Amino acid sequence: TVLRILFAVIVVQLLSIIGIKVVGGLLLLWVCWRMWQEIRAGATVEEMERQADEKGAEGSPKTLRTAMINIIVADATMSLDNVLAVAGAARDHMEMLIFGLVLSIALMAVTANYIARLLEKHFWLGYLGLLIIAYVAVDMIISGGGEIFAAITA
Repeated sequence: TVLRILFAVIVVQLLSIIGIKVVGGLLLLWVCWRMWQEIRAGATVEEMERQADEKGAEGSPKTLRTAMINIIVADATMSLDNVLAVAGAARDHMEMLIFGLVLSIALMAVTANYIARLLEKHFWLGYLGLLIIAYVAVDMIISGGGEIFAAITA
């Protein structure tokens, strides 16, 4: 939650920089690509845990420090992705950005397990979410490209 608020403050300031929407849109497209690979592969939590156990058995055991670093990096990445998606959808409307972040935090806190079960049961929902994020990313790239073009021709 703290990371999302911090990223929101930073992203709002960054979105005023010409061309940053293109960078954010490209980052979201990269996130979409990674999500698509995961959905397509059908990676479940059990599969990933099994793979981690197999790798752990072959290599050195994970330390608490390594696990904590992995969790912190994953949380920071997900927070940044979340803020970029909400900021891209909200555009220049600060109220919508705040509403979107509050809503996403509340939904994740209350419904995370339910959503995970729903996604396992109805895999197509993952593709629907991916399509929405891709739409926001492309929209950010197009509007950011327009800003760059306007700045160059001005």
